[in-house]
Amino acid sequence: MTETQTQTLRADAPGIATAARLLHEGRLVAFPTETVYGLGADARNASAVASVYAAKGRPSFNPLIVHVADKDAARSFVEWNETADLLATHFWAGPLTLVLPLRADHGLATLVTAGLPTVAIRVPAHPAARALLHAFDGPVAAPSANPSGRISPTRAAHVLSGLEGRIAAVLDDGPCSVGLESTIIAPAPEPTLLRAGGLALGDIEKVLGTRPVPPQTDDIQSPGQLLSHYAPGASVRLKATDAKPGEVLLGFGPVSCDLNLSAGGDLHEAAANLFDHLHRLDQTGKPIAVAPVPEKGLGVAINDRLRRAAAPR
Repeated sequence: MTETQTQTLRADAPGIATAARLLHEGRLVAFPTETVYGLGADARNASAVASVYAAKGRPSFNPLIVHVADKDAARSFVEWNETADLLATHFWAGPLTLVLPLRADHGLATLVTAGLPTVAIRVPAHPAARALLHAFDGPVAAPSANPSGRISPTRAAHVLSGLEGRIAAVLDDGPCSVGLESTIIAPAPEPTLLRAGGLALGDIEKVLGTRPVPPQTDDIQSPGQLLSHYAPGASVRLKATDAKPGEVLLGFGPVSCDLNLSAGGDLHEAAANLFDHLHRLDQTGKPIAVAPVPEKGLGVAINDRLRRAAAPR
């Protein structure tokens, strides 16, 4: 790694321009999306993409999501189909990633896809992310801006706590509104859920008229499929009704706890708070117990992240 000091940039016109210039120079810039902060690199620059893996300590078999400005930009890199068009029309810009076959002339660095014949691609909704993509005028590969396997960042401070000195800059525009990574769908040969996320499956089902099926293989097909992921330094115990001696309790609903995802039981509020609360509890150095969260709506994605956080490492 060559970076020694990480700049914090405001999400205004000068900050966006500086961030775009750094990306053009092949350097790494963290930026906010509606889901989490992403660690951006020029997706066509193999050296820059390699730096993403190095900064995060990310396994090279784990592919990255490419962020683009709009649907037309996405179509220049992938083989498009009717299902992709239907989903993109309804949910882009927003927290949905599509995994599609690469065009022969795609021009993306091989490391972006970890050698797969497909690429994960999305159009983020966050105004700062969209401004950066338009200013950069190219595809940006951007996994979450944190050390690999650790808690995802929903604030610039989270980015700096894990990657200070390893990246050129972070574009700070406050907390992320959704707080969970994007939902990942492979539209063909039949719509397949590769990762639950910030777009609820029920909303996708209403548009498609069918529920996406689970993956038919255990092979890595997209980001976010590693068993142990999104993990704090401390151990995590799930479905806890109370904290054991020495633990801190992450609550949901009307329970006595150290931090509550949503005292009112609102799953959108819980999703937005999940990673920030895990960061805060992890700073105590104590094991984290987590109260049950309903397995419905965004609770499916919340529980997916919690199970991966609690998985053996």
